[in-house]
Amino acid sequence: MINTAAVASPFACVLDIGAALGESPVWSVDEQVLYFVDIRAPSLNRFDPASGRNVVMPMPSSIGCVALRQRGGFIVALRDGVWLAERDGTLARKVAAAPYDPAHHRFNDGRCDLQGRFFAGSMNEQHDAASAQLVRIDADFTLTEVLHGMTISNGLAWSPDGRTMYHADTPTRTIRAFDYDAATGTPSTPRVFAAFSGATERPDGGAVDSAGNYWSAFYRGGKVVKLSPRGELLAEYAVPAMCPTMCAFGGPELRTLYVTSARHGRADDELVRYPQSGGVFALQVDTPGRPEPRFAG
Repeated sequence: MINTAAVASPFACVLDIGAALGESPVWSVDEQVLYFVDIRAPSLNRFDPASGRNVVMPMPSSIGCVALRQRGGFIVALRDGVWLAERDGTLARKVAAAPYDPAHHRFNDGRCDLQGRFFAGSMNEQHDAASAQLVRIDADFTLTEVLHGMTISNGLAWSPDGRTMYHADTPTRTIRAFDYDAATGTPSTPRVFAAFSGATERPDGGAVDSAGNYWSAFYRGGKVVKLSPRGELLAEYAVPAMCPTMCAFGGPELRTLYVTSARHGRADDELVRYPQSGGVFALQVDTPGRPEPRFAG
């Protein structure tokens, strides 16, 4: 007999959208709305928590991540490359070609650093080689590889002072920390920040709060963990979906932790137990986040 009881969780589902692969939540302080993507739909979404309304902006191919632009609109990482988009999601122009073969790779997790550079990681959809990478797109649209030798690029975030960059290759169950040169946008001196061993302890997207704590969504783990700036486990919070994907701070005081999730490829019995899989969830937290940097180009 299938257990249909909902998981006990402090997270509330604020948008039961049933996304195939929700990702890349980004809070707009100016608009007080949450942008996020559904990689597989594919679409860019604009969710207004005040009204509960979500606007879906279709994309022509898989969209891995998005960032707001200082000049308005967005920068988006699609399967075939990096594009600028208008406020309504209309693609304006392609600014960088994909640095991989789009037949079996696509962009995944990404965001901007404090200086307004856009970073986008890729993933090998065949999972047969460590051939993914993390690239940086500068304000002049120059694309530079900064990390390579991974399968699924994830967990990108920076410490509040911008001196430490975090990154995860999900299948390795390891989050690494790097010294970060803000002048050049270059990470160096990689070291293990946190390592996990459980089969479902797979760090996906992350975010850092104003105290420097790192929050990570565990894909297939049904939870979000909070780690100290030293990598110590401070807390973990169950999510009513087995596949939470990425965290973002939002709300009027940036004290709402939003988490996107996925339902594609999940077993029928799991979706019976977790019917809101693919939704957007929210948790009220004590320590606020920080405004998400905008792309300078």
